[in-house]
Amino acid sequence: MQPSAAAATPQLLRRVNARSVLGVIRATDVATGSELMSRTGLSRASVIAVCEDLLRRGWIRELGPRGGDHPGNPGKGRPARRFELNRAAGFVLGLDIGAATTTAAVADLRGTVVGRASGSFRAADIPAAERIAVVDRACRQALADAGTGPDTVLAVGAGIAAPVDRDGNVLVSQHFWSLFDVGLRTALKDLHGWTVLLENDANLAVLGERWRGSGTGVDDLVVLLAGERLGAGVLESGRLLHGRGGAAGEMGYLDLVEGVGSSDGIASLARQWSAAGGGPAAGGEASARRVFQDAAAGDPAALAILDRIADRMARIIASLASFINPEQVVIGGAVAASAGVLLPRITALLPRFTATPPLVTVSSLGASIVTVGAVRHALDYVEANALELELVRPGS
Repeated sequence: MQPSAAAATPQLLRRVNARSVLGVIRATDVATGSELMSRTGLSRASVIAVCEDLLRRGWIRELGPRGGDHPGNPGKGRPARRFELNRAAGFVLGLDIGAATTTAAVADLRGTVVGRASGSFRAADIPAAERIAVVDRACRQALADAGTGPDTVLAVGAGIAAPVDRDGNVLVSQHFWSLFDVGLRTALKDLHGWTVLLENDANLAVLGERWRGSGTGVDDLVVLLAGERLGAGVLESGRLLHGRGGAAGEMGYLDLVEGVGSSDGIASLARQWSAAGGGPAAGGEASARRVFQDAAAGDPAALAILDRIADRMARIIASLASFINPEQVVIGGAVAASAGVLLPRITALLPRFTATPPLVTVSSLGASIVTVGAVRHALDYVEANALELELVRPGS
């Protein structure tokens, strides 16, 4: 075994070095050879060899010398070589697949969304083939919107409203969850050759929030998707929690929590309590927005509803604080734009319910929070496997 292991060592070192260099280039706009040496600890010869390989593969581009930094300047020596990520070398897809709708976002290798499209399902319990067809159509439309095609996709992150284990298998112990077990990974692999990374939508939401939301850089973070039903994505020490079957963060336990009693979300509660009081109950999310609008105008009944919701959310967040102890809890999803008004009362109530109250914020990512996380999840895969992925060259 020793000769084989020794023979593999140079190749292994090249891969490790390439990932290190590519990681630095991804994290900055432009990197010089000297900067790459400093940040990776590699020799100049190793850095240049890696960069030449990445240039040949298409992952990076070499820029011309900066102004005043060129061979014509006497005494300046050799101009510094400068490299940047080739952000259009390939694309990733981020999918948010709910019971009623799906959204597809196309992003370049910097994570900038360059195309988007949505589709609707005629019913929650449609056949698997029909659900896959709607998702595939949204993907194709988003790629067309981005001016590219299926062959440029390097990975797909897909969030669904059901628990998903570490291997991408859907937990089907509840009927609603089973509606999402449609064989999406295999179907898109067969159709386009795509690698599909299936995840729970709240798990992707917490990845998105840590990347580009109010939880940037926070390692102990919870995101509560709080629209119709509550679901939580949990990061502990920067690690996404799944549990044995992917059900970490499921909120069914709230049925047993005093003063809560269900996993209904903010929009659902606003609608229910408005209807019970004779308020504007028709229109789903529209009625929830109406409650917030009426409260802003000083309507006593609407203000009372928001007080009840804040009390309930404080108890829910306190329960998370008691057994997870996050630094921050973010209220996310379509209700986030309205939920900011609840924060002062939630924050004031938390010390009554827990000895470890977290910072509570609302997400600025709005309804795109899951697709942002799905893009991040796909980029993580691409970054970890760049040397094994083949890029499609223009005209090839």
